[in-house]
Amino acid sequence: MASPMAANTSPQNILLIKLRHHGDMLLTTPVINALHQHYPQANIDVLLYQETRPMLDAHPAIRHFHIIDRKWKNEGSWRKFAHERALIAAIRASHYDVVINLADQWRAAIVTRLSGAPLRIGFAFKKRDNPFWRFCHNQLVPTNDHNALHTIEQNMTALAPLGISRENAYASMYYSESDKQIVLTQLAKSGITSPFIVVQPTSRWGFKCWEDEKFAATIDQLAQSGRKIILTAAPDKKELAMIKHIQSLSQSPEVISFAGKLSLPQLAALIDHAQLFIGVDSAPMHMAAALDTPCIALFGPTKLQQWRPWGKNNRVIWAGDYSSLPSPDSIDTKTEQRFLSAIPVEDVVAAARSYLNE
Repeated sequence: MASPMAANTSPQNILLIKLRHHGDMLLTTPVINALHQHYPQANIDVLLYQETRPMLDAHPAIRHFHIIDRKWKNEGSWRKFAHERALIAAIRASHYDVVINLADQWRAAIVTRLSGAPLRIGFAFKKRDNPFWRFCHNQLVPTNDHNALHTIEQNMTALAPLGISRENAYASMYYSESDKQIVLTQLAKSGITSPFIVVQPTSRWGFKCWEDEKFAATIDQLAQSGRKIILTAAPDKKELAMIKHIQSLSQSPEVISFAGKLSLPQLAALIDHAQLFIGVDSAPMHMAAALDTPCIALFGPTKLQQWRPWGKNNRVIWAGDYSSLPSPDSIDTKTEQRFLSAIPVEDVVAAARSYLNE
């Protein structure tokens, strides 16, 4: 399909659409960075879910956010319709030259079509192989090789119609000076003036987690006088209970919990100041990789090729190297089983010590 805009044309207003979770939003930053590098004078806006805005809020290349609040559906049909209509009106009033839809939802496709942009890029998802999806986009990018690509590489292929290569893609996580000061104050109040390790053992899905006992054993071997271990987690009841359990199992006085106390940008500031990050497949893991903080990522049955930490300062310890794992697509996400159980404590400790030069 021929593009209505030549690759060497410089758009003035660009809209990027992604409607997913926190980690997914961070993995759109290479697209934003590449667009800003390629079109430094262009205005770059993003359409995203309200709760994921903190992942991108401090990014200096983003001019404006269009927001979809999932709570709209609780306000009744007419109110929801009013919100949607106002959203479309705001997008049309922005006069976008290019809309890049990284999402696979019909809602995102309809917004793309109604934007009125001359160039409307989307992915040729197999599950969306129908006339209406093609009607919403006038440039569809093939997805045949997506299974072999990291999510960042997948996102970057959407820029092919603009003549922008996916080579040298890099993710980034920004936070404000005020968030940094909040974290430094929190560290000072906790008496932390020496190097520290951030450990995020939790995920919204328990099947991605390692056993609490193994995290406690790892922490006890790495904690020492002059080095604190800071445990972090989302302000979720299950995650906070997991942190308390790990603390109860740990024998070290050098373990401190910041779990549930930090916003995502503040967590980014904390990770940015850490000597090392240890965690599971989660948004904070992607944050550590984007911040270039040394990162040890414990992986289980999720798709390693697509979701591993992106960058060169990372070490992945994959449960599949120690025992067989089920297919990622066959996992019951509500299961209590922890598929990382085959990973031995000594291998995680050894990986950590290699970063700590011990």
